[in-house]
Amino acid sequence: MNQLSTSKGHPKGLYLLFFTEMWERFSYYGMRGILILYLTKSLFEGGLAIEEKDASLIYGFFTGFVYFTPLIGGWLADKFLGQRKAITIGGITMMVGQFVLFGINTHAGLYLGLFLLIIGNGFFKPNISTLVGRLYTEDDPKRDAAFSIFYMGINLGAFLAPLVIGLFAENLFAVKDAAGKILTYGYKYGFLFAGIGMLIGQILFNSLAQKYLGSIGESPAKAKATAAAENKVAEAEKPLTKEEKQRVTVVFILTAFVIFFWAGFEQAGSSLSLYTDKFINRNVFGFEIPTSWFQSVNPLFIVAFAPFFAIFWTSKMGKKLSTPVKMGLGMILLGIGFFFMLGAVSERGGDSQDVTIKASLFWLVMTYFIHTIGELCLSPVGLSVVTKLSPVKLASLMMGVWLLSSFVANIIGGFVAAYVEQLGAFTIFASIAGFVIFLGLIMIALRNPILKMMHGVR
Repeated sequence: MNQLSTSKGHPKGLYLLFFTEMWERFSYYGMRGILILYLTKSLFEGGLAIEEKDASLIYGFFTGFVYFTPLIGGWLADKFLGQRKAITIGGITMMVGQFVLFGINTHAGLYLGLFLLIIGNGFFKPNISTLVGRLYTEDDPKRDAAFSIFYMGINLGAFLAPLVIGLFAENLFAVKDAAGKILTYGYKYGFLFAGIGMLIGQILFNSLAQKYLGSIGESPAKAKATAAAENKVAEAEKPLTKEEKQRVTVVFILTAFVIFFWAGFEQAGSSLSLYTDKFINRNVFGFEIPTSWFQSVNPLFIVAFAPFFAIFWTSKMGKKLSTPVKMGLGMILLGIGFFFMLGAVSERGGDSQDVTIKASLFWLVMTYFIHTIGELCLSPVGLSVVTKLSPVKLASLMMGVWLLSSFVANIIGGFVAAYVEQLGAFTIFASIAGFVIFLGLIMIALRNPILKMMHGVR
């Protein structure tokens, strides 16, 4: 709620946050797109020669903890730093982490670089999402549309990153033999350019924040007071009301469901990526598509379809769908997406380890497409509703709680991916599909009691 919210269109601050988040996601997803390959390729190939099972666990714990630290970073911003200072601290820390991965190509360098990325993301992630919510009044109908636009920024960066970073790592900086076969991958240069992307985002944010955000996010929520609302400091010290407590409870309920969505969705960077590398026919008109490029398929679909969702949520029909229904549909669609991976496994004749038997690219692309539609029903809607339900003094902390779902989910997802080889891809993909569809149906069935606890927020 602030003076920059307008009655027509969106405030310019939204687009500054859009591009800041775009460059941060470019950095993160560029690194993430090559991480599992960097871990598992041999030392001669430019990797760290880690076993696939162990690499899946490392990947899962890393991608999990980048969503745990926002709980701490959100609390520190609310109490001491303010959102803007926290975003700067986080951005610089992540940039250094990427440069460590570039400069120290050992297990020690890996763990140090990942540690810095985990810490930096904790400061950055919850606070930039919170700033988006603070650009709008609580009852502004443009808020859901704003988060869909913001989500496009996330996914524009996520789309560009694997293409650019993958091009550097698997082509331009790769060492090839006379026949054009890659001998050594240039993964470290991928990390270098991911760090440069983070640098660009920080320069953009720190040079334009004062102009387009005004005083928003400069001071901690606890200490924030304006000439128009001097009493808000006193309000921040008051105990939560019954209504506020129930709304906070809803955040925890939604978070519990969403854990299992992300556990399935995040297979894209681990088990799906490894399956693609081995068993999907990536040849198109004589060109073999780099495995890391497939990490761009989901964000490409996001960028393409997010504007339609932004329009739909503000339409007469879209307004009739409550948050639990939207999110339940998202979980069901995730499960349906995995049915296409079952088609890929079936085309290969089952869980054969013969890498000469390839499945059609169609199955993988359709999986990503359906997953994307499910994500658009769940993730931006969830970000929006958390900002609506959270008491102002707990805004960033509650965003951290929301992101905590991805912490648990990625660790679960890492364990799931680690057992693909042992249990078989068909069993893993079928189990994920059935479970998330079941949970989606439960969420839709519980929509009325959940809406009652939301006290007017939909």
